[in-house]
Amino acid sequence: MSVPTRTDAQQRADDIRIFQRELDRLERDEILALSGKQKQALTEHHERLLAQYTQDYDIDRDAQAKQLSLGMRIASFLGALALAASVFFLFYQFWGRLSTTWQVVTLIFSAAATFLVTLWIQSRDETGYFAKLGAMVAFACFVLNISMLGQIFNITPSDKALIPWAALAFLLAYTCDLRLLLAAGILCVIAYVSARTGTWGGLYWLDFGRRPENFFPAAVLMFLFPQFVNHARFAGFGAIYRSFGLITLFIPALVLANWGQASYFMVDAGVVEGMYQLFGFVGSALVIWLGARRHWPEVVNTGLIFFVIFLYTKFFDWWWEIMPKYLFFLVLGLTAILFILVLRRLRTTNSTLLGGGAT
Repeated sequence: MSVPTRTDAQQRADDIRIFQRELDRLERDEILALSGKQKQALTEHHERLLAQYTQDYDIDRDAQAKQLSLGMRIASFLGALALAASVFFLFYQFWGRLSTTWQVVTLIFSAAATFLVTLWIQSRDETGYFAKLGAMVAFACFVLNISMLGQIFNITPSDKALIPWAALAFLLAYTCDLRLLLAAGILCVIAYVSARTGTWGGLYWLDFGRRPENFFPAAVLMFLFPQFVNHARFAGFGAIYRSFGLITLFIPALVLANWGQASYFMVDAGVVEGMYQLFGFVGSALVIWLGARRHWPEVVNTGLIFFVIFLYTKFFDWWWEIMPKYLFFLVLGLTAILFILVLRRLRTTNSTLLGGGAT
C-alpha cells in the first residue's frame, strides 16, 4: 500500500509499532487473543509494509533507528555550517588576488554550481540528508554572492536583496523538505515587508525596527499564509509559518506595551502602553482559543508563553517596588499553580467532550 510522502510512511510505521505493543498488552491481560493463523497473517502484513516503506522512503523502523536519524540530522546541520564557513573563508583567502572579472565569474559560478549540485543530489539521495546539506551550502553561497557583488560594484545596500534570498530559501526548502531554510526564507520576508512598511512611514529601510508596528503586516501575512496554501506534503511547514507569525506579532506588542514612545500613535505614551498591554492579554487569549479549536499545538503553546510573559511583566510593574521580594515571587508561584489548575480543567473538559462525541 502506497502513501503520499515519507512523513506519512514514518507515521504509519510508528502506528504499527504502537499497535503491536498494545496488542501484546491485551494478550497478556487476556482481553484479546488472536489465533495463531491470524497473528501470523498480521505480522507478515506489517513486515511487508515496513519493508516497502523502508525501501521507498528510508523510514526509521524502531526507536534506535530514530536516534541514529537524529544524529544524522545534527551532523548534516553542523556539516552544512562548516562547509558554508569554509566557502566564506576560502573566498576571502584569495579574493584580493583576483581581478574584478574573475571575482564576478567566481561568485556566479559558485552559486549556480552549488544549486545544481543540490538538485542532482536531491534526485539521488533517498534519505535527504546530503541534499539538505547541499541546500544549506547553496543558500550560503547565494547570500555571499549577492552581498559581494554589491560590494564589487559599489551598489547602495537595499532591502530588495532580501527578495532573491527569500526566493531561493523557499525553493530549496520545498524541494528538499528543509525546515531550517523555510525559517530563513520566512525571516527574509518578514524583514522585507517590515522594511517596506517602515519606508512607507517615512523611515530609512534599515531603521524599520525603530517602529515595532512595522512588523505587524508581516506577522499577519505569515500567520494566514498556510491557510491559503496546502502544506499536506510538507509536515511541520504550516506550524512554522504560524509560529513565526505569532512571534512577529507579540514581540513588537510586548515592546510597545513597555515603551509607548516607539509607536506611530501620536498620543501619550502611557495610553499606548495600556492599549498594547490589553492587546497582549486579549490577543494571546484568543490565540490560545483558536489553537485549541483548530488543534494547532504550536499556536496554543505560543499563546500561553506570551500570555504568561505579559502577565508577569504587569506583575513586575505593579508590585516589584512595593512588595517584599519573597512575597513577590510567592505570588508568581501561586499564579503558576493557578495556570496549571485552569489548563488541567480545560484538558479534562476537552477530553470529556471528545469522549461524549465518540459515543
